[in-house]
Amino acid sequence: MHGPDVRHGRGAPENRIPTRFGLAAREADGDWLDAREALDGGPPPLRTSVTIEKPKTIITRNTSPDIGFDRSINAYRGCEHGCIYCFARPTHAFHDLSPGLDFESKLFAKPDAAELLRKELARPGYSPRPIAMGTNTDPYQPIEGRYGITRSCIEVLLETRHPLTITTKSDRVLRDLDLLVPMAEQGLVSVALSITSLTPHVSRTLEPRAPSGRKRLAAVKALSEAGVTAWVAIAPVIPAVTDHELEHIVEAAALAGAKGCFYLPVRLPHEVAPLFRAWLDEHYPDRVEKVMSIIRSMRGGKDNDPNWFSRMRGSGPWAELLRTRFQIAVRKHGLNQDKMKLRADLFEPPQGAQLRLL
Repeated sequence: MHGPDVRHGRGAPENRIPTRFGLAAREADGDWLDAREALDGGPPPLRTSVTIEKPKTIITRNTSPDIGFDRSINAYRGCEHGCIYCFARPTHAFHDLSPGLDFESKLFAKPDAAELLRKELARPGYSPRPIAMGTNTDPYQPIEGRYGITRSCIEVLLETRHPLTITTKSDRVLRDLDLLVPMAEQGLVSVALSITSLTPHVSRTLEPRAPSGRKRLAAVKALSEAGVTAWVAIAPVIPAVTDHELEHIVEAAALAGAKGCFYLPVRLPHEVAPLFRAWLDEHYPDRVEKVMSIIRSMRGGKDNDPNWFSRMRGSGPWAELLRTRFQIAVRKHGLNQDKMKLRADLFEPPQGAQLRLL
């Protein structure tokens, strides 16, 4: 470990505080101690603090033309998985917190999410379409075991027969099989497990607190065997670090019973770019310029391309090669044969408290 902010078991190698927004930080309500001990002679482990957040609404709307959902729920802000490439890291800057280690250790939880969801679904004129979970931070990161916010929201969606999609890097999703199976039987849910690498030493630095890729594959198999439609998201693909695993992950997904796969080239918006480069300096000093050069070749000569559509696909010869490799692999293994369309016609608005007593 070289950088002064590097912590064993954490993803970001530094903790720069941004100044883009200048908002006052909130006080944390409780924390829990990191279970890992510091390396001998190293810096102490970071405590993970959890701030209780009281939003007025829980469904986030978007009008982005290049993503397949128009509404989402994020039960938490920040994510202890610590994935260095996470495009949600810059959102912590809005709280005057660092997108680096703060993003992984200073978290926000929304315990009233299920109650807010019930109220929003009960509004006159509400029109159901699939709600996406896991689009910003992981709904099954470790603190879900303590707070159960994701589960409480799924309970409301099952009760109202509302369609749901989940994206996660954790096999903890299996803890909610008792809810997901009846939803799947009604065509209401699909789950995507994000698998970036199946190589343990890569995952340990890339996604230090997420379950291993093999555990995620086992979750895909368990979901599929239980009748829950499962997908594998190879997201992101990092050139010269994980791209050589693309075909192997597609094959493993097919063997695990996945319905299909999709992939996304790595994106480096705002503070993610310098964090990612610092991570390369720490863990892959022999190929920093090679990796960044390929990324810039896919992003119009820059570290990041924020434009609609191209931000998800990349452009140029390297991106086209990646796309061709992926298409050949999914055809070879018989994946992506048809699209999963979730039902929205079964939706029933939540009943009032008085009706639920009858």
